[in-house]
Amino acid sequence: MATRSKPQTMLNHLTHGGSRQFVELPESASFDRMRDHIAGLGGVAITGFLSDDVTETWIDFTFRGHQFTINNQFGDYWFFVADPCCPDDVLQAVVRHCEALLCR
Repeated sequence: MATRSKPQTMLNHLTHGGSRQFVELPESASFDRMRDHIAGLGGVAITGFLSDDVTETWIDFTFRGHQFTINNQFGDYWFFVADPCCPDDVLQAVVRHCEALLCR
């Protein structure tokens, strides 16, 4: 699977539930590695993890007082934040950390 090397453009896709999808990164690592990697970002607390071990994964975590979800869709990990007004520096910290694993 090809990976992306350039920094990702921040998205501002609002869901019906009010959360914001802020980035898509290639699903170039297993969900177990993704969970362990995000847990390695200082200040992250994993609050939920659900997988059918085949096709779908949900990883919930908090970081700097904000609630996040990662879900795999169509060969990418989709990243959501519950508060659509979450500061960009917080979102960028999550993106940079995950790019180190997924975009090599």
